[in-house]
Amino acid sequence: MAASALPFSPRRPFSSPCFLLCFLLGFVGGFFPFAHRHLHHLDDLRHLPLLDGASPLPPPPPSLAHVAPAPPQPEQQREPPTLIVVTPTRPRPLQAYHLHRLAHTLRLAPQPLLWLVVERGAATRETAALLRGCGIMYRHLASSSPEARRRGPGRPAVAERGGGLRQQRNAALDHIEEHRIRGVVYFADEDNVYSLDLFHQLRSIRSFGTWPVAMLGVGKSKTLLEGPVCDDTRVVGWHTNARNSRSRRFHVNRSGFAFNSSMLWDADKRAHQAWNYIRLLDTVREGFQETTFIEQLVEDETHMEGIPAGCSKIMNLNLRLEDKHLVYPKGWEMTENLDVIIPL
Repeated sequence: MAASALPFSPRRPFSSPCFLLCFLLGFVGGFFPFAHRHLHHLDDLRHLPLLDGASPLPPPPPSLAHVAPAPPQPEQQREPPTLIVVTPTRPRPLQAYHLHRLAHTLRLAPQPLLWLVVERGAATRETAALLRGCGIMYRHLASSSPEARRRGPGRPAVAERGGGLRQQRNAALDHIEEHRIRGVVYFADEDNVYSLDLFHQLRSIRSFGTWPVAMLGVGKSKTLLEGPVCDDTRVVGWHTNARNSRSRRFHVNRSGFAFNSSMLWDADKRAHQAWNYIRLLDTVREGFQETTFIEQLVEDETHMEGIPAGCSKIMNLNLRLEDKHLVYPKGWEMTENLDVIIPL
């Protein structure tokens, strides 16, 4: 008798690999609730005080949706402007003394600072060696010698007094404008004395700043004062003791003002937009170089800033030292009077 057809198909054998895969997925998935609870427990532990020597847990990475934009940087935390200190120099007996003293002062001044040392004529190896060891960011420049003028028929030609300083400072201004060095330009003569507070105050100058300077002449028994009289930072008058005080527009000492370097090439930054070339003029006689230069930068006292507030603090002193009767040692090394030895 033939077997009748079964009402359902026979059961297929169960695959062991499939069983193992399902078992592992279920086993691993069972740990997710415990892991989620454990992570929340770690977040709560971040707010608990730490034991001695325990290192804090790193904060969880914030999501991009909750990252707040960085707040604007306050003006006090912005990078300070570069101080561009221009110093003319020339070979003479006290040159090493003056440059060393000024270099030590600039090393203590706030940075960034760029020292432009301009020599009259060719650059000397003695000055280059001093600058390499000064520990200051510097640039060693040279300017042409001042033009000589005839004093009369049959008399030798002499260099015009002050002509060398004018050409040296103009050489520094050419370098600043050519390379677009942004900062605050200050003419610091090597034979003056400067306080560190002066270089801190120079940072606050936005366009053009000025301050009073004390002058001590050779053989003088009193100190002369030249510079602005201020009501807070507003210039309202001038200190002066010069004979040509009435003919000078601004009674400012050559080391008593500083200005923003962008005024040299940006006409919109200065009052006289008709001027395109800001330099010390060779057609101006001695004593009027400073005032004619300042007239190219500002129109009147309303465009000046008196520093510090009130202009009642002396921050630098003009000594006017003379060294006419001293002998300049070549290479700054003494080769004479070294043969006398006193035994101990």
